[in-house]
Parts: sequence; structure tokens; C-alpha cells
Amino acid sequence: MTPRTTSHPISALGDAGPLDAGGAARLDISAADRLDADGAARLDAEAFDAYDDLPERLIGYPAVFHALGIGSCAVRTVLDYGCGPGKVATRVVEASDARVVAVDVSPPMLEIARERRPHPRIDYRLTDDGGLGFLADGSVDAAMACFVFVTTGDIADLHDIAAETHRVLRPGGRFAVLDANPRTTGIRFSTFRRGEPGRVYTKGERRRSRLERPDGGAPLEPVDHHWPCQTYLDVLGKAGFTDLDVHEPVLTHRSALLGHDPAEAGHPPFLVVSGVKQ
Repeated sequence: MTPRTTSHPISALGDAGPLDAGGAARLDISAADRLDADGAARLDAEAFDAYDDLPERLIGYPAVFHALGIGSCAVRTVLDYGCGPGKVATRVVEASDARVVAVDVSPPMLEIARERRPHPRIDYRLTDDGGLGFLADGSVDAAMACFVFVTTGDIADLHDIAAETHRVLRPGGRFAVLDANPRTTGIRFSTFRRGEPGRVYTKGERRRSRLERPDGGAPLEPVDHHWPCQTYLDVLGKAGFTDLDVHEPVLTHRSALLGHDPAEAGHPPFLVVSGVKQ
């Protein structure tokens, strides 16, 4: 596997600079002069951790947990691939008795996770190249990858992620991928917008997005990639997953937290694609 950038490349200062070859927003020259690479990465991680993932909490993560059977006695070990600062892993252990192996390529993300979200049932692991060599074949009951595919620009890397996940899952285990819905690109949701309104993106094309800060500060501007739904089905199918399912959840009950007329009630903000290892 070739090394990948952090699962959540963002411009921590709010104003995204030029795009590098990998698709991540880089800090401008004056900022780069003030920050070394490690400091900039930590700043990016801090900014991402500050994002209030409210629609994800209300709509996206519950759909993933349902797809995987989180909370059932059959799911004792969960792989969180691309765990970032540990928010989702923490929700898994709060919602169940399962143990979580939380993996990321970003040392600063894992530093934040270990500092702010330690838990005896969460094992945070660094992967330098995206591989899962520290996990044995068939050693986990369920696996998730939340907002990892959209931030991965090389389709070969998507195939590697799916193949490694398939290897470490036990027979009968399910893998669920949660991402921004490619069909609602450009729609302004309560806390985010993926891509520019009215623009049509091609397979794998980079797109600039916008994440609002809960404190009203300058928005974060991640640069991710547009993958149509068929790409997810093709990648999981090639890895050997069967019983593929596509779910586009919407807000089923109004929440004052999302405002009077949230876009999430009429447009599915997320895509959940899952499959089973036979």
C-alpha cells in the first residue's frame, strides 16, 4: 500500500490554500513559514476535532450502527478504520459492550483521540501505509469506515482498504462505509456543504467543501473527492463482500438542534454502503 494523507485533510485556518498533488488543502506560504509540518498537522487535527458533527450524530452514525448490529451480542470487536480524533469509536463503546480497534494514518489525530477520548475498550492504532498487519485474519466482528473513501483520491487505495477490511473480518461480519451522499453534493445542510452548488463532479474529482464551526469562527474547508454510488458497490464487490446494501438516511424526526426546516429532512446528506463477508 502507498501511504495516504490523513483521513481528514483540511485547511485549519479556514481559508484553503492551493491544492497539492494529493488533493489536500495546504496552508499558504506565510503560514507554512510559521509552522513546521508536524505543527501544521496538529493544527489541522485540532480544527477537525472542533467541528460539531451534529447531522452525523443524528442521522449518519445511527444508520451505520444499525447496519453493523452494534449493541448485539454477536458484535464484540469493531474496527473503526480512519478513526480520526476518536469520536465515533467513543460512541461505539458508549452504545455497546464491544471493543474497538480504532485505526488512523495521522499521528496528530491519534494523539487527540488518546488525550481526549481514552477508554479501556478502545485500542488506538497507527497505520503508516493503510495496512492492518497488526490484526489477524477474521479477528473482528464488524468494521466501519466513516468519511474515509471521500478523502481518498486514488481508487487503488479504496480497493486496498476494502481488501484489508475483508481480510480481518470474520465470516458473516459486515463492513459499512459512511460518506457524504454524492447525489446531494452542493446542498447546504445544517453544518456542512460538500462541493459547490450547481456543479457536476466526475468520478474521483476533487471538490472543496465547507464545515461550520460551532463557535461561529471561520469555517473549515476540506478538499475531498467525489465518488458515485456505483464506485462503492464496485469496490466492496471486488473485495469479496456480498449482500451489498445502499442506504440513504434522512432525518425522520425533527430536532430543534437542526433548526426549523433543515435540508436533512428532505435530502439524504449521507450514503451508507455495506456488505457481508461470506
